[in-house]
Amino acid sequence: MTEKINIDIISDVVCPWCIVGYKHLEAAIIELNLQDNVELQWQPFELNPDMPLEGEELSAHMARKYGSSKAESEQARNNITKAAADYGFHFNYVEGMKIVNTFDVHILLDYAHSLGLQTALKMRLFSAYFSENKDISNKAVLIKEAEEVGITSEQSITAFENNEIKQRVKALESQWQSMGVSGVPTVIFNRTTALTGAQPQETYKQALLSLMK
Repeated sequence: MTEKINIDIISDVVCPWCIVGYKHLEAAIIELNLQDNVELQWQPFELNPDMPLEGEELSAHMARKYGSSKAESEQARNNITKAAADYGFHFNYVEGMKIVNTFDVHILLDYAHSLGLQTALKMRLFSAYFSENKDISNKAVLIKEAEEVGITSEQSITAFENNEIKQRVKALESQWQSMGVSGVPTVIFNRTTALTGAQPQETYKQALLSLMK
């Protein structure tokens, strides 16, 4: 095929199902040998835009936001840990783990897109948060993680200070919400077809096949 398939993934780095969904999508792309025929862009979505800088302990957050008991939260973590392990991603849930504010994350991801490093940074931050228990709301941590994928500290600092990027991130978040996106991950193919939630690999495969006809 000659035409590129454009894929937008609306996502937040503190959303565990977002990395699982991406791994399923990635596997479908590889299965169909479409690596060179896909243009992928990560779009901003904050699960908790009002989250204070100090964050909130994860179990307390799940109880407050979703009414989940501690046992229910632990079962959900076990389920998602297994689902991710099947596709090569390691969740390391620890006592006292926090949900954090992710606005600065999205600023850096927006900038990384201009460098062609957005997916690399997104993967690095998923691992930093879920596997390595790092505080990705901390700018110093973000700067160091960005360096791991080739973004200099000077570039990151410039991005954080760029009001145009901040305004664009907020505008994109509002745009997707106004279009009816209320949950993540949401994967949009060619801005025409959307799949919400971490779908199985086969579902993403069928969506991709329908665009190859």
